[in-house]
Amino acid sequence: MLARIADGLGIPRAWMNLGPADGAGAYPGGVRRRELTEEQIEEMRRRAVMAFAGMAFAGRPLGELGPQPQLPAPAPIPLPSRILVVHVAKVRDLTRKLRETGRTYGSDPEVSSATAAWAARLLDIPGAEPVKQALTAAVAELHLHAGWAAFDAGLHDRTMHHYTCGLELAIVTGDTYLQATALNYAGLATVEHGRPNNGLKLLQFGQLIARGIPSDDELARVGWQGSRAAVQACGQVYSATALSLMGDPDGADAKLATARELLQSTPADLNSDPDYLVASLELERGRLDAAQPFATALARRWESGSQRARTHTSILLATIHVRAGEPDGLRLAHGAITGVTRLSSFRARQRLNPLASALEARPGGDHRQLARMARDVATTRA
Repeated sequence: MLARIADGLGIPRAWMNLGPADGAGAYPGGVRRRELTEEQIEEMRRRAVMAFAGMAFAGRPLGELGPQPQLPAPAPIPLPSRILVVHVAKVRDLTRKLRETGRTYGSDPEVSSATAAWAARLLDIPGAEPVKQALTAAVAELHLHAGWAAFDAGLHDRTMHHYTCGLELAIVTGDTYLQATALNYAGLATVEHGRPNNGLKLLQFGQLIARGIPSDDELARVGWQGSRAAVQACGQVYSATALSLMGDPDGADAKLATARELLQSTPADLNSDPDYLVASLELERGRLDAAQPFATALARRWESGSQRARTHTSILLATIHVRAGEPDGLRLAHGAITGVTRLSSFRARQRLNPLASALEARPGGDHRQLARMARDVATTRA
C-alpha cells in the first residue's frame, strides 16, 4: 500500500524506506530478491522453449505454460586456455571475410569493432611465442580493418581508436608493413576530418617507416598480399589529398606522379589509385576535359571489381558528365545514386553532394528530381 502511495505521488520509494536508493535487488520494504539456482534457471529455459514450441505448432502455449519471467543472460563464453595456430588462422580469416563484405556492401563498424574486441581478448592467453607473435600481428590487422570500417561509416573517434590499437600492436611485433599502413590510414582519416596539416605529418611518418618494409618476396613468404610499393604509393596519394586541401596543387601533382611510378608494376585498389584522385582534383579545378579520361579508365578498371570501388567511380564519372552537360549525364547520375543505396557507406553518401550540386545547376525537372533524390540518399545513414 505504501509503495503504491509513493508511486502515485511521485515520491522515490527509498525516501520512505521501501527499498535501496538504486532500486536494485530488493522489493519494497528492503526484502532482497531471491537468487535463482542453476537448476531452476535450466528448468525455466526448458519451459520457455516448450511454450514457444506450442506457439509455433498450435498458436498457443502447450498445457498450463503461460508467459515466462525474464531470465538472466547466459554466462560469458569461456576463452581458450591456450593460444594455438588455429586461433591465428581464425582471426586472419575473419578479417579477410569482413574486408570482402565491406567491398561488396559497405562498412559494418559494429560487427568489425565487436570482432576486434573479441580477438584482442585472446592476446592475454598464454601460448608459444611464435604463435603469440603471429596472433598479435593478426589482431593488429583486424584493428586496421575495424578502423577503416568506422572511417567509411563516418565515426572518427572509433576510427582513430582502432588505428591506434593496430599501430601499437604492430610496434610490439616490429611489423613495419602494418605500422606504415596504420599511419597511412590514420593520416587519411585525419585529413578528411578537416585537419590536413596534422594528417600530412602522420603520412610523413608512415613514408619514413615504409622504407623499412621487407621486399615483396619476403612479404609473400609470411602471407601478406600487399607490397612495399603499394604502401608507399598509398602514402603518396593520401599526401596529395592533404596538400591539395592545404592549397599546394603543385605539391599534390608531384605526389601523384610519384605514386604512379610506384604502382607501375603493382595492382592498385581505389584507396591508393592516383587516377581517382587526379580525376577528383581536375574536377574540383573545373578542368572537365582533363578529368574525363581518368574517370572513364577507372570505370573500365572496376567494371568487374569491388562494388564499393565501382560505386565511388560511378559517382565521379556522373558528376563530370552532368557538369559538362553530356546527354548521358542523367542516366549516369541515376545509376550512381542507385548504387549508393546498395551500400552502407557514409563516405559514398557524402560524395553524392557534389553530384547533387551539379544536377541542381542544370535546367529541367528531371535534373531537379534527381538532385532531390541524391540529397535524400546523402543524408540517410544506412
